[in-house]
Amino acid sequence: MKKYSILVITAFVLALFVPLASAQTGSVKGVVKDENGKPMPDVTMSMYSKETGRKYNIKTDKNGNLFSLGIASGTYDITFTNSQGQQLTKWTGYRINLDENKIEVDMAKERAANANSVSEEQKKQMEAIEKENTKIKGLNEMLASSKAAMDAGNYDQAVQVLTQATQTDPTRDILWFKLGDAQRQAATKAADPAAKKADYEGSIESYKKAISIAGATKPEIVGGAYNNMGEAYVKTGQVDEAMKSYEQAATANPTGAAGYYFNEGAVLTNTGKVDDAIKAFDKTIQADPNRAMAYYWKGVNLMGKATLKGNKMEAPEGTAEAFNKYLELDPNGQFAQPAKDMLASMGAEIQTSFGKQKAAKKK
Repeated sequence: MKKYSILVITAFVLALFVPLASAQTGSVKGVVKDENGKPMPDVTMSMYSKETGRKYNIKTDKNGNLFSLGIASGTYDITFTNSQGQQLTKWTGYRINLDENKIEVDMAKERAANANSVSEEQKKQMEAIEKENTKIKGLNEMLASSKAAMDAGNYDQAVQVLTQATQTDPTRDILWFKLGDAQRQAATKAADPAAKKADYEGSIESYKKAISIAGATKPEIVGGAYNNMGEAYVKTGQVDEAMKSYEQAATANPTGAAGYYFNEGAVLTNTGKVDDAIKAFDKTIQADPNRAMAYYWKGVNLMGKATLKGNKMEAPEGTAEAFNKYLELDPNGQFAQPAKDMLASMGAEIQTSFGKQKAAKKK
């Protein structure tokens, strides 16, 4: 009999098969014990004959005992799994005869036999797995350390930890993404202009690496990286590059498009590019029709195109609608009073239908 144990414990689903009736049958009887010599209940012994395709599943009782009649004679591969579906050990080429066949499984002996039967290739595989697990554990510890530093406002320390992490494993997008965030935050506290610029530029490069590694399979990381890169571009005076980044963020991650377009509109508003800002807020609204702030800032930019005719303020078409929609969505919001003031300055009526709608909903 040749037997061996599988090194990697895996879970699988057992399928029940009914063997063909045959007069050439025997029986199996035995016991399964754990490494301490105690019986193991609910262990499944799965038998498979490569010669005939026959399959049998036999389960131990509460005392760890196995018993079954009507097992066709032949050579079988036998796998033992516990109640969680984890493989305990496997025997190959086990011969079932026509009389009673005794099956005795002692997991202490199985483990010892397994240790002696590990090939050099298997040892290398095990060592590689252990090394990888150790590295992952170290990276997770670095991520936790950098987060603690970020939460405490120690951004330079976070940069140092994450730089070490990317050097340990430069193939992980999340490490570069987090490094970019740390560098961007460090720039906000840097007193020296040269250091500030270096931090922002470093964050841009880190985000680019995260995007390159993540590819199309991780839209949230790619979208977030482009979005944060946009802010870094703005801080270094590269507004056109920032606009490209926000657009790329929306393309990469459509589910977050409303936020990315809103950020684009905010930058354009702050840089006085009124027409482009209005377009950005329109895209925000298209992506999320319930984003109240987009309507308010669209109205603000439209007011920037208003003209005076005598003593009357004439704003472009859609201005009053934008402010009223903001009030409808967020009647007690941060900019509720400024929105009403804007409407009053242009002689427009403040719509009250939103209040009536809310009252109706309560009924």
